[in-house]
Amino acid sequence: MRLAVTIMILLLLAACARVVPPAPRITMSPAADTASAATERGLTVTADGGRLTSVLAYAGRDLVPGSFDASHTRWHSSWTLRPGTQYVVNAVAAGGDGVAAQIAGRFRTLSPQHTLAIGSVTPADGETVGVGMPIIVTFTGPVADRAAVERALEVRSGVEGAWHWFGDRQVVYRTRSMWPARREVVLDAHLAGVRAGPGTYGTADRTVSFEVGRAMVSTVDTRTHQMVVKQDGEVAQRMAVSAGMGTTEEYTTTSGVHLTMDKADPVRMISPGREKGEPGYYDEVIDYAVRISNSGEYVHAMDNEWAQGRANVSHGCINARPDQAEWFYEHALRGDPVIITGTTRKLTPDNGWGFWQFTWADWLSGSELPIQS
Repeated sequence: MRLAVTIMILLLLAACARVVPPAPRITMSPAADTASAATERGLTVTADGGRLTSVLAYAGRDLVPGSFDASHTRWHSSWTLRPGTQYVVNAVAAGGDGVAAQIAGRFRTLSPQHTLAIGSVTPADGETVGVGMPIIVTFTGPVADRAAVERALEVRSGVEGAWHWFGDRQVVYRTRSMWPARREVVLDAHLAGVRAGPGTYGTADRTVSFEVGRAMVSTVDTRTHQMVVKQDGEVAQRMAVSAGMGTTEEYTTTSGVHLTMDKADPVRMISPGREKGEPGYYDEVIDYAVRISNSGEYVHAMDNEWAQGRANVSHGCINARPDQAEWFYEHALRGDPVIITGTTRKLTPDNGWGFWQFTWADWLSGSELPIQS
């Protein structure tokens, strides 16, 4: 009888016993205590046998951005890691029946043999620009792995656009169509830790924000000698103009979608490749000059109203009555389109900011990333 009672008690205890599941196992890559971790793969934290509930990673004093996967078993940093930097990681995971696990680790990323940085960005931070404005990023050295660098360039605007490489030191962002007026645009260049080539890594991120202003688009018909300026679709100015005389290619205004690039008052204009006294030589100081190409073309003031609206007599520029040229000068933003028609000389994409001469398909062909159109 006593034996039967003992067996019954043992059976009841066995039935009531709970199996405690093992605690989750958390791992991180790069592993803790790594002295020269790779940067290009970022930071990954993984939970085996549970779900990650918290991951906090710091690069020095800066919080590292990242995200969980759908199952919350994996966390990955949003971008590459900063070279030559100590990282500290704290992660917590929860398993079955509330069993939790926690890790704390640190590692240091590699110090690169060669570095790459952004030398310049156009437009400038805080600038207000025209609706045709590109984003031009120039690097301090050659980029061997263009795809890796291009992936690190994030443009936040809500507008479709793409990058196009011009050589191994410069990449340009253009939208498929002109920017919408009054749009905020932010470029985040997540370059730190990007492997741009053998032994070459980006060292610093860069953020530039700018605003697209009102839509000012000018059209010039060199055959009728007229320029029409519209702001937000409404005619703001009608200007009688004179374009290039067309006696040589140099003196022929280029047809195409130009962008205003800069302006100055006054500008000294000297005939290229000619000495004083030679035929075609000129040296003039010009008022209210707005540059629209790299081949010497401006919209500017000229006191030759006898030709404006009647004949093309300039060396290639678009000249207008001084008061109207002053109005255009004062209202022009960098990146305002100036669309010129009627000549035999075409604006080439590499002449100033002639990027709108590319079709969208041709523009996409200059990207190193898969085409998505």
